[in-house]
Order: sequence, then structure tokens, then C-alpha cells
Amino acid sequence: MSIPEAIMADIERLCAEGDSLVEQGKLADAYKSYMAALQQVPEPAEEYEATTWILAALGDLYFRAKDYGQVVTVLSDAMQCPGAPGNPFLHLRLGQAQLEVGNEDRAADELCRAYMGAGDEIFEEDDPKYFAFLKTRIQPPAGGW
Repeated sequence: MSIPEAIMADIERLCAEGDSLVEQGKLADAYKSYMAALQQVPEPAEEYEATTWILAALGDLYFRAKDYGQVVTVLSDAMQCPGAPGNPFLHLRLGQAQLEVGNEDRAADELCRAYMGAGDEIFEEDDPKYFAFLKTRIQPPAGGW
């Protein structure tokens, strides 16, 4: 199934607006844009890839706001949508949030998925504590870290 072109254009516009607002540090306004975009997705929303990337944007917004419980909720929902399972960035953010809320086993699982999908480069933009934590939970690769 695909989203009608006019609706998709509106979703893309709202998400671009949200992304711009995040860059400006206006997280509350960005949230409104992302939620408006999500409301445009036809039901059942979980069947559309647009829902995946809107929820990814919301999860990242919550991560920046340090609302880790919401990151877990939103990205766990995203994992039910097309294209989410196996997406290294989504696994990274979900793993980081799981670690922050104290779910170390879930964190290790998600961070391992991020590492397997994108290598250690995916950890470069964030606090090194996440990769350091992962190293305590898995064996180093044959060539070392």
C-alpha cells in the first residue's frame, strides 16, 4: 500500500519542518510537527514506512531531551513498522535508551544489533559510554575493536 501523493508531500513537509526545528533546539515545536505528520498517515499506520521514520524522528527528539522512557516506548512501537527491524540507527537509539533506564540486557541486545549493522562508526557521534558498555557484553571481533 502506498500513501496518496498529496498526503505524502504534507508528511514530508511536516517532517522537514520538524527536523529544522530540532536543529534550532526547538524540541517542543518539532514535536508538534512530527505529531502532525504522524496524524496524516492512513490507518493502519504501522503498515507504512512513513510511520517508521516519523517515529524514528520522535525517538531521536526524546533522546535529545533525555526522556529515555519515551524513547523506549516510541522506538519499541517503531520496531513494529516496516524497515525498522535491522535499522542500525533505531537499534542504537533504542539500546542507548534501554541502558539509560536500567534495562541492561535489552540495551546490550539493541546495541549489538546496531554494531552488527553499522560497525563501531555508529557509536562515534554519541557518548563513548555506550560502546564501552557494549564491549563488556560481547566478544571482540576477530580483528579486535
